[in-house]
Amino acid sequence: MASITVFQGAVVHSTDPQTLETLGEATLVVTDGRISAFYKSTDEIPADAFAADAPIHRLPPGEFLIPGFVDTHNHAPQWPMRGLGQGLHILDWLNEITFPVEARFADPKYAAEMYGHTVDDFLRQGITTASYYSSRHLEGTKILADICNRKGQRAFVGKCNMDRNAPDYICEKSAGDSLRETQECIEHIRSLPGCSKPTHALVKPVVTPRFAISCTPELLQGLGDIVKRDDTLAIQTHFNEAQQEIDATTELFPQFGGSEADLYESYGLLNARSILAHCTIMTDYEKERIEALKCGVAHCPIANMTVGGGFMVAPVRDFLRRGIKVGLGTDSGGGWASQMLAVIRQAMIASNAREVLSDGKDKALSFEEVFYLATLGGAKVLCLEDQIGSFAVGKEFDAVWVTTSTGLQSAMTPREEKDSLRRIFEKYIMTGDDRNVAHVYVRGRRVAGIR
Repeated sequence: MASITVFQGAVVHSTDPQTLETLGEATLVVTDGRISAFYKSTDEIPADAFAADAPIHRLPPGEFLIPGFVDTHNHAPQWPMRGLGQGLHILDWLNEITFPVEARFADPKYAAEMYGHTVDDFLRQGITTASYYSSRHLEGTKILADICNRKGQRAFVGKCNMDRNAPDYICEKSAGDSLRETQECIEHIRSLPGCSKPTHALVKPVVTPRFAISCTPELLQGLGDIVKRDDTLAIQTHFNEAQQEIDATTELFPQFGGSEADLYESYGLLNARSILAHCTIMTDYEKERIEALKCGVAHCPIANMTVGGGFMVAPVRDFLRRGIKVGLGTDSGGGWASQMLAVIRQAMIASNAREVLSDGKDKALSFEEVFYLATLGGAKVLCLEDQIGSFAVGKEFDAVWVTTSTGLQSAMTPREEKDSLRRIFEKYIMTGDDRNVAHVYVRGRRVAGIR
């Protein structure tokens, strides 16, 4: 028998980059974790919309539903090192801070404990979907995937590939070992309960070359061959993140003339399922190539302004103008926050800076656009827009039930009696925190929340 749950009250979601739909008296009918009906006012509800005994959750005034946040770029083993090494250039930051921390995930016991905390933290922030880089360790990656599946977070999980230019204590022994373990991770994730069908799995594998600097040509080609054999696999990597990284890549791969687009494309690693993190320093040619190949960009404004060596501001307005898919990423630990709300706010600051740097050519992102990037835009980057990101009928019910504050219960600007739904929503986005997250749902299952 089908499981039916009804939600009645305020709903806010994006229908496109410019349109934020705010509905004060909506009704969502969720059947077996999927939205089976969406009535935008009480007048629309037919008498037989749902059974009389169906559970009904009524949202009181000042509370509303939004789609779950989508984190398109996240380093799970860096969660315990957030905020460390701010201001270091990217390669120095990796060697001095990141690699020693990631090396600890060779210990399965440590990995299980820390990844449990990591997933719990992101869920309580309302991040219902995350694309995770694991460390390079096989067992630790399996553990991360197991935890995501058990706790109910929608996730892409990838074993980080790195067979050169890393300390001996964390560098993989060979391209062959890296490829074998990658294939084993893919098979393990697809063996998890409910994950055997690639298109509908809650947890999915993602091919994860850390970046070209840390991968030999043999490894990159082998990963490209894996992707060629399986057209359901996603790919994620760092792309034109910082000048120091770009210079090192150009020195290692001079045949591509400084084009990371040509480099990754030559190995078969760029397509519509590619998630390219950062993309801060981009030529017109590189923009044209990733648009033509339908790649997605994971915009990580916090990390770009604090780690890497410079105030790097990705040209998001130009990406959107060209029709390139863009979502937001916490980039936890390069980004110091595990809150998507913090990323949204920094994305707005970054876009204002970009407008100045471009002499007004790239107009700052609107409030509507940035929320879109955190939800439906991120879903498009992950090729999940037909499943999540908004409350359209037929999509799965990934949602955050937000409760707002009237006093000092959280950092949020207090809700006042005459506030419109739009104003309350804006107060939450700009000043709220996890204390305003009453419930978090993935596929209709409650997975987190303060109540």
